[in-house]
Amino acid sequence: MAGEPASVQEVTDLAVGGMTCAACVKRVEKKLAGLDGVSASVNLATGRARVHHPPEVLPEQLVAAVERAGYTAALPEPPAERRGGSGGSGETGDDTDTQARRERNRLAVTALLAVPVLVLSMVPAWQFRNWQWLCFVLAAPVVVWGARPFHQRAARALRHSASTMDTLVSLGVVAAFAWSTYALFLGGAGDPGMRMPFSLVPTASDGVAHIYLEAAVGVPLFVLAGRHLEARARRGTGAALRSLAELAVKEVAVRDDAGERLVAIDALRVGQVFVVRPGERVATDGTVAEGSSAVDLSLVTGESEPAEVGPGAAVIGGSVNVGGLLAVRATAVGADTRLARITHLVTEAQAGKAGAQRLADQVAGVFVPVVLTLAATVLGFWLGAGADPQAAITASVAVLVVACPCALGLATPTALMAATGRGARLGVLVSGPRALEGLQHVDAVLLDKTGTLTSGHMSVARITAAPRGIGEEQAIRLAGAVERGSEHPLGQAVTAHARRATPAGTLPDMTGFAALPGRGVRGEVEGRLVEVLAPDDDLPAPLAEALSAAEAAAHTPVVVRVDGVTEALVEIGDVLRPGSYRAVDRLRRLGVRPVLATGDREAPARAVAVALRIDDVHARCAPEDKARLVRRLQDEGCRVAVVGDGVNDAAALAGADLGIAMGTGTDAAIGAADVTLVRGDIDALADAVRLSRSTLATIRVNLLWAFGYNAVTVPLAAVGLLTPMPAAAAMSVSSLLVVGNSLRLRAWQPSPARTRRSATPARGRSLR
Repeated sequence: MAGEPASVQEVTDLAVGGMTCAACVKRVEKKLAGLDGVSASVNLATGRARVHHPPEVLPEQLVAAVERAGYTAALPEPPAERRGGSGGSGETGDDTDTQARRERNRLAVTALLAVPVLVLSMVPAWQFRNWQWLCFVLAAPVVVWGARPFHQRAARALRHSASTMDTLVSLGVVAAFAWSTYALFLGGAGDPGMRMPFSLVPTASDGVAHIYLEAAVGVPLFVLAGRHLEARARRGTGAALRSLAELAVKEVAVRDDAGERLVAIDALRVGQVFVVRPGERVATDGTVAEGSSAVDLSLVTGESEPAEVGPGAAVIGGSVNVGGLLAVRATAVGADTRLARITHLVTEAQAGKAGAQRLADQVAGVFVPVVLTLAATVLGFWLGAGADPQAAITASVAVLVVACPCALGLATPTALMAATGRGARLGVLVSGPRALEGLQHVDAVLLDKTGTLTSGHMSVARITAAPRGIGEEQAIRLAGAVERGSEHPLGQAVTAHARRATPAGTLPDMTGFAALPGRGVRGEVEGRLVEVLAPDDDLPAPLAEALSAAEAAAHTPVVVRVDGVTEALVEIGDVLRPGSYRAVDRLRRLGVRPVLATGDREAPARAVAVALRIDDVHARCAPEDKARLVRRLQDEGCRVAVVGDGVNDAAALAGADLGIAMGTGTDAAIGAADVTLVRGDIDALADAVRLSRSTLATIRVNLLWAFGYNAVTVPLAAVGLLTPMPAAAAMSVSSLLVVGNSLRLRAWQPSPARTRRSATPARGRSLR
């Protein structure tokens, strides 16, 4: 059956030009669905059609189908070749600029001609002898040339037995001008001394037919101005996507045996080393080969503070080097980079439709024919009731002009574009409208422990120094110097912590290193014998208490002895991520129930749960156990989200109502997820939930306005309480209000709690 996807489907995006309202969207979707096995979703704000079709249906056939509907269509240009935003028209950046300049010129000339007509018609005191004929001369080019785009699109739709918003505008302008022409030449309005009062509501005739030249010029002027402002606002909703594209570097300085040379980014290959100078963007994902610096990730991942990097550290393409000179070895290029994946996810999200738009689409499909029928009915009713023909035509034209299906088509996509763009800047990527809707309704979230709530690697969780000893800093400094000779993960964790704790980042030299199997390591540092060993029973009271606490938290304890004296106890384990406590607390405040599910042992799981105040804990969960837990929660009536970062989380992510992956996780987890937290910060989850609720609230307000506007203004026009000119102004304002309301999401801010330092015990380094 036409419009039903086949078992094997391909996806093709089309850039569609000429759409002006929701009725256009519905017509394009219907025409594409007329092809066997094809379904389509058309986005008015982006001018894009996402088409699912069988392999035997070629893209050329899809383009031809759109053109048969009376619109233009083309395959979008590859990102590397696209210059500037095409606004969904399928044109190049230069073509779009030319078109925009032409429309601005049309608006400017129309305004110059229309303003005198509006002023003379609205201010009776300024109406001089034969003023109406001057207005007629000025109005004629506006009706013929200024409104030409509306006439052309209306005629094209008529050839395809269709009607759109342009049909309403064109008919309204032609009707107002035709009546005015009749009034001037045959109805007595052409008398040299004629004066015409102005009123926002129709007035009774005094025996002389009134002219409506102000409506004939006001309608195209207001609609052209409204669409110009609307187009600028719609470009604003896509600003985040364009800013992501602008992060891509065009050229890169490659260093090899031949020296340093500048090459196009397309010529860069994995494994090559390139140079990033202070102030420059990192060309692509890689690892630092030489140098140390700080990189600003705010535009890529939403992280507010620059990250320090050195040899071996990973850097992300698009981030800014704010410190020293870096030599970076490329690990990914082209579509495999993190920036490319982020851009792809945002583009995919903006191609979809929210469920709230379905009703609007259904209404838009019959809206214009209903309005045309209503306008004809109003005209016939007024004439049949014996009313003045002038009043009948005024009411009919007002109905044509005031009806606006444009706002219906913009209600959802503009809000979605603004929200997905804002989310990308905050490090929250959603796969589409369904993910946003799912986030809004989530009431239980399944949290993985390792790599999600915790860092995922061994770190020093806590250091307890013996009283009257050398102190914590000196003890970890000496221990770190000895552990440099060890390859054990515990030793590497101690050394890494000691380097961070040492102001210069350098540790003293060590000699006489020896590994003690089953016990630890020892060596001489600064003439002193330093041992890092497993603890025994002979410990000072403070260290014995710390040992008990470490065992309760499932940490691995080691003691530091200097010249035979026990100086400190070091706890090593998988520490909580900064912000985990705050994130869980914010979720709880949002009405979302946290559930901890981990494959780790009971003790570490309980320690994390206690630190984060999570009551529902499930330890030693295999991947299939997590999937079963998701189904059990769903059976209890919960709408479940799963947060994870590993391959073992992929099954639970796919089975949940909403899958959320950490951006630092595996490709399998990210691929199975609906939402990706690019920052790798679990606190972004609460931001995502709040953003989704704000977005859906904005969409509901937009749709309420779009429906409510027509529900109020169309009856007013039908009963003769609204003249065409204010009707045209109201129609343009309705679309601008919808777009303007959506633009507020561009400035949406996360909770202030995100920027406050938490005073909770979990913010430190211990799981206790």
